[in-house]
Amino acid sequence: MQQYDVVIVGAGHGGAQAAIALRQNGFEGSVAIVGEEDDFPYERPPLSKEYLAREKPFNRILIRPESFWTEKYIKLVMGKRVDSVNPEAKTVGVSDGTSIGYGTLIWATGGQARMMNCVGASLKGLHSVRSRADVDKIMAELGSVESIVIIGGGYIGLEAAAVFSKLNKSVTVLESQSRVLARAAGTSVSRFIEAEHRSHGVDLRLGAIVDCVIGENGQAHAVRLASGEDLRADLIIVGIGIAPAVGPLLDAGATGGNGVAVDSLCRTSIPYVYAIGDCALHRNLFADGLQIRLESVQNATDMAITAAKAIVGNLKPYEAVPWFWSNQYDIKLQTVGLS
Repeated sequence: MQQYDVVIVGAGHGGAQAAIALRQNGFEGSVAIVGEEDDFPYERPPLSKEYLAREKPFNRILIRPESFWTEKYIKLVMGKRVDSVNPEAKTVGVSDGTSIGYGTLIWATGGQARMMNCVGASLKGLHSVRSRADVDKIMAELGSVESIVIIGGGYIGLEAAAVFSKLNKSVTVLESQSRVLARAAGTSVSRFIEAEHRSHGVDLRLGAIVDCVIGENGQAHAVRLASGEDLRADLIIVGIGIAPAVGPLLDAGATGGNGVAVDSLCRTSIPYVYAIGDCALHRNLFADGLQIRLESVQNATDMAITAAKAIVGNLKPYEAVPWFWSNQYDIKLQTVGLS
């Protein structure tokens, strides 16, 4: 059985930054990152922007060059999924039937894209934007696509809409709330962004409730609204958030629900187990002390640094100010704090 002083589950921003921060803070023990995808750790934000627009090839969105991980003695165990955690034995069970032992475990799995649960949600032609593979599938279909419906007016949906608009596609964005970016920006910013999209020809619908997806021969071709209106859709993007990937930790006894609960040092209720990033349910000083999850690169990066410092004995609580950023058309948007 392979054994490491620190095992990091998840090869996204949080997981990669945790390994980097460990080395930057003088940690000399063995470190391994276990990731489900075969690719080396890469940046996720460009997936709905420059990578989708074909403005950046994949090698330009790598978090670090491939050689970095070898030079820093960080073992990458890629194409593997962690299915279980045994806190007593201090092991994780991997999808290939093997186990990996850990001294300390950092859970940085993020989550899976939430898909629709309405009739027709399993038809072909519905896509999420969560991984390189997701975007590659979208790009492979774009040549035969004219009309695109995007469900969700958050950053991913709006960024994708901007890209598709530039490619001269007919784009409709459906947002169920009364404004876009309701979780990450104030009303004035929302109205500004809404106007910008409409000025570029995007059909932006607010308060739009999806009833079902209509298809034929297994292929989606329209979205039906609760009003009864059918919107033609050669391709459908679903951007309605993520479901935190914490099942194995909760099964192992960790406290949580919508994410795994952590303290101010990113420690879970299981000894020697930390959780960071999108999947970490934490008490946030900028949300009136409420327990929340933050789906952002900033949060993943800052939590990774907090956990790494705690592991080497530098106990500095996570108190970072939340911020979000986005590129849409020629606009570079950054918001600070929680709306």
